[in-house]
Amino acid sequence: MTDASPPAATPPLQVIATAPALQLIDTLRSRHGPVLFHQSGGCCDGSSPMCFAVGDFIVGDRDVRLGEIGGADFYISGPQFAYWKHTQLIIDVVPGRGGMFSLENGEGVRFLVRSRLFTDEEFAALSAAGRV
Repeated sequence: MTDASPPAATPPLQVIATAPALQLIDTLRSRHGPVLFHQSGGCCDGSSPMCFAVGDFIVGDRDVRLGEIGGADFYISGPQFAYWKHTQLIIDVVPGRGGMFSLENGEGVRFLVRSRLFTDEEFAALSAAGRV
């Protein structure tokens, strides 16, 4: 007798980016080389996703890699991940001033996090894959 259970669903991406965000990432990479993102969930600048040149930000032991957007690794602090693990982060760009240390500062636009809740099925697939 064989196990007739259905195959596990493919887990959804935990972070994605809009076309304008991907364009800005390409622009920043052309100026600064490889980049990465960090979402800390802190106050002020820390509540926005921050973009850094690789090597200018040290990823911490408790940071969680959610995936990549536009070829850039995207990390979130462990405590913030605990709050947001049920959501897919959607990185977008809006008019405004970027975070003080984020590479888009001075571009007239800033990165912004939008989100949506995972469905029960999506969250189950993430759990089965060890991603939450």
